[in-house]
Amino acid sequence: MNVLVDTSIWIDYFRTGDNSKELDALIDENIVVTNDIILAELVPYLKVKKQDKVVELLYEIKRIPLDIDWNEIVAFQVECLKSGANGVGIPDLIIAQNAKQHDYTVYSLDKHFKLLNQVLQVNVYA
Repeated sequence: MNVLVDTSIWIDYFRTGDNSKELDALIDENIVVTNDIILAELVPYLKVKKQDKVVELLYEIKRIPLDIDWNEIVAFQVECLKSGANGVGIPDLIIAQNAKQHDYTVYSLDKHFKLLNQVLQVNVYA
């Protein structure tokens, strides 16, 4: 099992560490992966805060390619709207699609991913 760690988990990890034991265990198991959307959300803030070592470490994590199927993203959004899962952003849909394409589990604090699990059967780390 590989786990695509969402931005919300990383932010929590760096700020409060509430989920640090879980994330540390996943890192120790060497099953954490990332993608360019997650890095694009994290890295600018870390660079402004001069956290160059953290940025360097994030770039060492296995990065899975984004093969965005826009027709599928539209279909995902339609399914979300039909089921009442309103407000799911395109970046979250792309992350969900990316995880599904590679059969990875998403680890996130974002409630949207619980909805995406119900609507689109995206594997969510519990």
